[in-house]
Amino acid sequence: MDLTAHWVGVTCLVVFVLSYSVVIAEEFTHLRKSVPVMLGAGIIWAFIAAEYAGGSMTHAAEEAVRHFLIEFGELFLFLLCAMTYVNSMSERRVFEALRSWLVRHGFSYRQLFWITGVISFFLSPIIDNLTTALVMCAVVLAVGAGNRRFIGIGCVNIVVAANAGGAFSPFGDITTLMVWQRGIVDFFTFFALFVPSVVNYIIPAVFMAFFVENRTPDVSDEQVTMRRGAKRIMFLFLCTIATAVSFHNFLHLPPFLGMMTGLAYLKIFGHYLAITSVPPVRGGAEGEEAGDFIRPYDSFREVARAEWDTLLFFFGVIMCVGGLGFVGYLELVSQYMYVELGPTFANTMVGILSAIVDNIPVMVAVLQMNPAMDIYQWLLVTLTAGVGGSMLSIGSAAGVALMGQARGFYTFFGHLKWTPIIAVGYFVSIWVHLMWNTHYEGIMP
Repeated sequence: MDLTAHWVGVTCLVVFVLSYSVVIAEEFTHLRKSVPVMLGAGIIWAFIAAEYAGGSMTHAAEEAVRHFLIEFGELFLFLLCAMTYVNSMSERRVFEALRSWLVRHGFSYRQLFWITGVISFFLSPIIDNLTTALVMCAVVLAVGAGNRRFIGIGCVNIVVAANAGGAFSPFGDITTLMVWQRGIVDFFTFFALFVPSVVNYIIPAVFMAFFVENRTPDVSDEQVTMRRGAKRIMFLFLCTIATAVSFHNFLHLPPFLGMMTGLAYLKIFGHYLAITSVPPVRGGAEGEEAGDFIRPYDSFREVARAEWDTLLFFFGVIMCVGGLGFVGYLELVSQYMYVELGPTFANTMVGILSAIVDNIPVMVAVLQMNPAMDIYQWLLVTLTAGVGGSMLSIGSAAGVALMGQARGFYTFFGHLKWTPIIAVGYFVSIWVHLMWNTHYEGIMP
């Protein structure tokens, strides 16, 4: 049924707008972002199913919901494994050790600006842009020691770098992951976006660096030691990534199956750590346990620490957008954007829209539309959806997270004053892609 002009369709659209408005206002309402979209998804599909039940297609809505559930399930299992590994590395003090090393080495503010930015750019493709931003923000807060100017500009730099770095890897952002899991773009083809991503980061970074002091902050002598098994867990994470890529590229199996196989690697090693651990000795320096580095490891504890609000948010978004697509709205939008306006203009607008509404629902909508585009254009929309959110602090998960972590130092308006130069980087990176990756033009997924 085409319900776009029907009261049911209009009601579903209003419910989605209201739900997402509450998500955007999370900073003020303190209501977890998963709650409104989960409720909205239930209401949308209830209205659709009620309308279909009155016709001859009683089970059509049910079949559609099951289809979207499979899509969510694959994303959920993939992210659950990735989050568990990141939590495990955090618990083994990998990121704390990195922060401690940077703080101890007496770099100047300008050097730290570049170091945290470059690390964010290259770490993001491996552990995702959100986790990278949180880790690097902890470094900036530690060395900034209340220096409002440095912390503010350092956080902007981290957000731009993490989003740019995440755009050229399936593991760097949810949007790239969804495109890869759909089988639209091959794993190694994403690396064609490396040069445009570098350009996207380097243009605003070079400009902002002139406004960073060149003096050296007070150096801390704090030294953090990674816990037992940390390096082996990092190695197992790389093995897990290799397994997921191999399953997808060579065996034509969904990537989540490779990730879940990799989660078994972690659990086997976790069992080894548990049965060979030595009870910690009390009375260490400064109240720490002297044997703290051999603390027993529990892989199920790290599964429980996954970001469940984010995972359930994806469920709500996929179901809400799927409902609007089932009603017929996405087909109308796709016809207007990708046929009448053209794919290049449409994909450029996707990035600008993602800065306002977040890139996840925007990319979910594009994937539901499934416009007839070649790899050249799919790479473009992957780039724009990934880096477009850097133009506003609310445009990406990394920016939203840092507004909470560096509250009072990194703000919406503090980021906004750098938006013009970030926008320059955005449009130049699009131009670079259009010039650099022409060999993908005409190649269909």
